[in-house]
Amino acid sequence: MEFLAEYGMFLAKAVTVVVAVGVIVALIVAAGQRGQRKEKGHIEVSKINDNYASMRDALKAAVLPPEQLKTEEKAEKKRLKKEKADTKKALKETPQDQAAPHKKRMFVLSFHGDIKASATASLREEISTVLSLAGADDEVVVRLESGGGLVHSYGLASSQLARITKNNIPLTVCVDKVAASGGYMMACVADRILAAPFAVIGSIGVVAQLPNFHRLLKKNAIDFEMLTAGEYKRTLTVFGENTDKGREKFIEDLEDTHDLFKTFVSEHRAQVDIAEVATGEVWFGQRALERKLVDELQTSDEYITAQLEDADIYEVAFVHKKSLPEKLGLAAQQSVDRLLLAWWDRLQSTRFFS
Repeated sequence: MEFLAEYGMFLAKAVTVVVAVGVIVALIVAAGQRGQRKEKGHIEVSKINDNYASMRDALKAAVLPPEQLKTEEKAEKKRLKKEKADTKKALKETPQDQAAPHKKRMFVLSFHGDIKASATASLREEISTVLSLAGADDEVVVRLESGGGLVHSYGLASSQLARITKNNIPLTVCVDKVAASGGYMMACVADRILAAPFAVIGSIGVVAQLPNFHRLLKKNAIDFEMLTAGEYKRTLTVFGENTDKGREKFIEDLEDTHDLFKTFVSEHRAQVDIAEVATGEVWFGQRALERKLVDELQTSDEYITAQLEDADIYEVAFVHKKSLPEKLGLAAQQSVDRLLLAWWDRLQSTRFFS
């Protein structure tokens, strides 16, 4: 028992020291950042052509015989030299009052939507950056994954994508997994929608649900009062007694929102039979193609890699600057995720698919 008491005291002291050091470090960092201009984030750009070229070269080095590898490297250098010379010649021959010719550029953005469409903040910065340079001869590709969420949030996200088409820049949306409800509201803004064969598409509908605890409160003799000004300031509530009139108004609002959603889709995809697809149903890629909800069955990787030879392809991402507490929280979350993954792998090692 004496040993346990001493060990407990030692452990308490160690924890105290660690916490004290952490607080001091946090205060020093906060003091150092106080005088700096706060930046919400920055744009990161990577050339996808170069990334694929590096992977291809690594594979060649491992697979090809040395003589063949050497021959191919010489041919590649010769091709690059000729391409550079042709570009220089084209620049010289271009009249001064005309823009210099350039290879088609493709800008790839990614949107992973939650219920609040939180990624819209980053999407806005990415689109603003791309619009400062892109022209009608270029293309913007958005890898979109979302099951939908709040109406006003996805309405804003759709408006951000509309900025691209309003500037006469071709916009292609690629759906590898899901673009439903608000996700499809975003997708339908594009000039073309590509979907993987088993991507989930559609859900052109509106839903709202909430619990009501009025009977529970009444049973326990708990009063709930809510004061409003305006007949329909509140229709259905969580704690109050809901009325048929309130329900009718709530449903009326849902129907109005649904009508707006249907009109929005029809304006951007006139080829769709809106009466057929605006039932709230979802369809896999092949079935969505039959209903003209998408234009082609193709994954984003397939579409992008097919244009590596003809276009300069850039992945553009806005990266938010994280505060120290956010970084510590992220590190803790990653540690927990790794532990859960290890536990799951151990559990699955005793099972098999049949």
